[in-house]
Amino acid sequence: MPDTLSITPSATAAVPTLSLADQAGDPTRFAADLGGSFRRFGFAIVADHGIPGDLIERAWAQTQALFALPDDEKRGYHMAGGGGARGYTPFKTEIAKGASAVDLKEFWHVGRELPAHHRFAEAMAPNIWPDHPAAFRDTFIELFAAFDRAGDRLLSAIAVHLGLDADWFDPAVKDGNSVLRLLHYPPIPADAEGVRAGAHEDINLITLLLGADEAGLELLDRDTGGWFAIKPPADAMVVNVGDMLQRLTNHVLPSTTHRVVNPPPERRGRSRYSMPFFLHPAPDFLIETLPATITDGNPNRYPTPITAHDYLHERLVEIGLKPARG
Repeated sequence: MPDTLSITPSATAAVPTLSLADQAGDPTRFAADLGGSFRRFGFAIVADHGIPGDLIERAWAQTQALFALPDDEKRGYHMAGGGGARGYTPFKTEIAKGASAVDLKEFWHVGRELPAHHRFAEAMAPNIWPDHPAAFRDTFIELFAAFDRAGDRLLSAIAVHLGLDADWFDPAVKDGNSVLRLLHYPPIPADAEGVRAGAHEDINLITLLLGADEAGLELLDRDTGGWFAIKPPADAMVVNVGDMLQRLTNHVLPSTTHRVVNPPPERRGRSRYSMPFFLHPAPDFLIETLPATITDGNPNRYPTPITAHDYLHERLVEIGLKPARG
């Protein structure tokens, strides 16, 4: 799909809003509703997710303060050759697979804090923490853990929907290589080349996204081929299927193409911020097609399994964050 410089406002997708609080009373019904939304859209909107509002407000304030730092200071936290795994990635670095123009964004990655000599230490880089804003480290360690808890509950519902034990994903994501991305889309000129985030699919199992005050997120509807805006209610999060889960489920749960379009001219002088949590399995998790998803009508698309670590590397090469292995 070509990069688009000027975007016509899209209709709003009819993605249902579900309450994670309903899971406790009727886990089977909640699992069916979540799975149904994923099968139709690849996306769901989830309210009552359990992440405290005051923590989210602190995180927004810290995010804005971080990206307001001088460019030279931010670039001091960029690790060349690190694939953007931790710390700062400068503006116009990442490119969507198949795109011709880089994304108009900068971001910061926070990963899982591992104890010394952990068995995943070589695959999962240590975090990089800025000198300021103050309390940045504490805020985002706390937020990472809150996302982890919400993600575990959603994965449990996905397992139930697929006919698996509710705790099936627990060993898969224990010490998983999840990433909390702090995103800043700076103001852009009217003649900017490219879009804030080109059309892409996420790499991971599921993405949990705390929304932005500026609109722009759109999904590609598989039924109509049209683009639809996603506008969650205040305090709700957007959740979408990633390519790892699509592969694991043999496309029963599809990973849907999405993008962040440029705002109309009158709002291009405003920044946009968002906080996606990319929930990954552990590096040694083997992504192997679930037998129950293989049928005569849906034969196994991925007969050769792959580890989560190798799959992630392949995709990071494709989006320009890592060089190909020699």
